[in-house]
Amino acid sequence: MVNRRRITAALVGLLVLVLGGWLVKESTGGPDTPPAPAGVTGAAEPGGKVAGSASGLPVKPLSALPAQAGDTWQLIRRGGPYPYPRNDDVVFQNREKVLPSKKSGYYHEYTVKTPGSADRGPRRLVTGQAKELYYTDDHYASFVVVDPNR
Repeated sequence: MVNRRRITAALVGLLVLVLGGWLVKESTGGPDTPPAPAGVTGAAEPGGKVAGSASGLPVKPLSALPAQAGDTWQLIRRGGPYPYPRNDDVVFQNREKVLPSKKSGYYHEYTVKTPGSADRGPRRLVTGQAKELYYTDDHYASFVVVDPNR
């Protein structure tokens, strides 16, 4: 009888802890809130330059890109969900060598919807671990550095 009371008390205590933790997480946006993928804050490099501008690629404000690029950027910042979960937030290999050469896993790619396209279309945003943001509208043949703050 004493063992049953101890087990019941332990289970009730565990339940209270789980519920309490869940309430704290919900009220504070705790650790289960999906973190933004590496390199998606759009921070500037030291000196106020846009992250990635040292690559020599042209820099464009996010506002100058198609509206769908802004939509994709917001999804990236929130950590998804993405319209193509098998193809978005996956490692971008940089096989074309247009972006600066980095170790495997450094870059991640995301689909930018192309209106009227029967498939994913050619447009992508690519993030880098040092907070770079790149855009291509020709399926990796060329890129621009994106300034997400403008």
